[in-house]
Amino acid sequence: MTLTLRPVTRAEHLSFVASLPSVSHMQLPSWGDVKPDWSAESLGWFEEDGRLVGVGLVLLRPLPKVRRYLAYLPEGPVIDWHAPDLERWLAPLLTYLKSRGAFSVKMGPPVVARRWSPEAVKAAIVDPDAHRLGDAEPTSEDPRAHELADRLRRMGWRQAEPGAEEGFAAGQPRYVCQVPFAGRSFDDIHGGLNQQWRRNIKKAEKAGVKVVRGGHEDLPAFYELYTETAERDRFVPRPLPYFRRMWTALTAEDPDRMRLYLAHHDGEVLAAATMLTVGGHVWYSYGASTARRREVQPSNAMQWRMMTDAHELGAHVYDFRGITDTLEESDHLLGLLRFKVGAGGEAVEYVGEWDFPLNRLLHKALETYLRRR
Repeated sequence: MTLTLRPVTRAEHLSFVASLPSVSHMQLPSWGDVKPDWSAESLGWFEEDGRLVGVGLVLLRPLPKVRRYLAYLPEGPVIDWHAPDLERWLAPLLTYLKSRGAFSVKMGPPVVARRWSPEAVKAAIVDPDAHRLGDAEPTSEDPRAHELADRLRRMGWRQAEPGAEEGFAAGQPRYVCQVPFAGRSFDDIHGGLNQQWRRNIKKAEKAGVKVVRGGHEDLPAFYELYTETAERDRFVPRPLPYFRRMWTALTAEDPDRMRLYLAHHDGEVLAAATMLTVGGHVWYSYGASTARRREVQPSNAMQWRMMTDAHELGAHVYDFRGITDTLEESDHLLGLLRFKVGAGGEAVEYVGEWDFPLNRLLHKALETYLRRR
């Protein structure tokens, strides 16, 4: 039984996504509108009887000076990753993308390999023999993820080096922090906060911190804090038009797809964050804060409001997104890991991103270019 792959409409794409518990926001048609430097296309897998059984958003980025493309399916495609006949899903994808001029394909199977409970992460941080999360015993492990990795290697896929999506580089975090909500009451989730979190939430409330939802007109206030955060935490900020475009594209697809939260104190915005929702999955997307008045704990208050709203929406997971996998005290990102785990978050490892070079010469040239950058 063969599968047929062809472009699908936005309506077909969204209808299929709506039939599932959730998919990544990066596999929605609207995400292509957020990325103007890439051309986007919705693809669908069809059974012989015409049933749509999988979808994928592919982003195509032209290689400078030649009409060849890097094809990227961030946190996708949305297919049956544990199907015994995985080749019949991926072979038509490679054939189609090669016909579109792709010289290399990058994808990110949304398959979890290992999880570490908050207690396991805390123990690993203080263990002198644990330098990375992988050195610590996981709380749970899915053998199917290892089987998937082996199958992809046999099919010619290569596990990609971690990176960040800047310019021609593309990449999503392999390690994330997620607070499980499914089957848990609000009191259960509050009980999962560590003592510092509960203390800080009370401090913020006593100090008079107010967390409100904002709109498109509040993006400049968010952005001012975001650029301050970028300088403090040593990362390159995205431009304000990116967030305006993100808001317009995602809320046009679903009015509640993207939310903006702002923490106010004495007439000043001290922290702000964006939140994304697809089905039962809620993501803390971008966060920002000022170094001023940190003693009133605006970030804890804001996150707790977002988690509260996510629970009211019926979310099955609150996703803090990327974390470092290093446990070294010298890593400036370790504090962020502690912050997220303190909210009751599990450390989660995905199988990572995978590359398939359709043109080995051009793929090698791209790898060399990225290393030199």
